[in-house]
Amino acid sequence: MKFLHTMIRVTDPQATIRFFNLLGLEERRRMENEAGRFTLIFLGVPGDEGGEVELTYNWDPEEYDGGRNFGHLAYEVDDVHATCQRLMDAGVTINRPPREGRMAFVRTPDGISIELLNKGGAQTPAEPWKSMPNTGVW
Repeated sequence: MKFLHTMIRVTDPQATIRFFNLLGLEERRRMENEAGRFTLIFLGVPGDEGGEVELTYNWDPEEYDGGRNFGHLAYEVDDVHATCQRLMDAGVTINRPPREGRMAFVRTPDGISIELLNKGGAQTPAEPWKSMPNTGVW
């Protein structure tokens, strides 16, 4: 058995692609289906041919809720502090900062929760993260 992908519905593909690019994912392929009125965009981690994130964009406007019920996507990152700083510098809210140097949560533009786990376990707790409060839900 092999994990293939996780699908999330998005309302603004470009904003969501920018978000995942900030995390380090790249677009691998895209399929437009005129008859079904949707676009599928597959993203993955460079050098890792494993599981992908499939963004499904329905051309006819829809509102999605319950993103929290989905759970979350989790990614291992080389440096959780540096990753959070890069995201925050780009305007992404750090919903659950890596206070203990190991885990953080952010959300995509459509409210999907993303867990960031530091490779190799916890780093030494550091500011501004160790005293930063949670923002919103994660």
